Amino acid sequence: MNRHTKPTKQSDIKRSWHLIDISGKILGRVATDIAKILMGKSKPYYVTNLDCGDYVVVINAEKIVVTGKKELKKKYSRHSGYPGGYKEETLSDLRKRNPPEIIKHAVLGMLPQNKLRDRMKLRLFVFAGKDHSYQDKFKSQNAKAKVTKSS
Repeated sequence: MNRHTKPTKQSDIKRSWHLIDISGKILGRVATDIAKILMGKSKPYYVTNLDCGDYVVVINAEKIVVTGKKELKKKYSRHSGYPGGYKEETLSDLRKRNPPEIIKHAVLGMLPQNKLRDRMKLRLFVFAGKDHSYQDKFKSQNAKAKVTKSS
């Protein structure tokens, strides 16, 4: 009888689709759940050196909730690389301009900073409203899609 654990191979990884509705949910708590799904930490064959995660479709990004005074005090900054190209905006301004960017920024901050991060980032799809372009992944029976209500 073989008592050794089998190492996970790239061919053993099975990817599924998750639909997460985040309307009325707190930003940080939802971001940790999404990051765990993207990394694949809930899978029994998870290993740190392989990308074991699933696809995540997030809807209703414009209805995310933050606690305290973060709506006015939380700042997002970027730089174009040119002199005078520094831009800074608050969470409320970013929510008006581009709501999915809030979710992407929070989730990417919770992913590991290594070579696998770019592949994990490609499997995150965020939409401001309830309509999204991945309806076929959740309607077909062969896709093994999971519709998740995040807690």
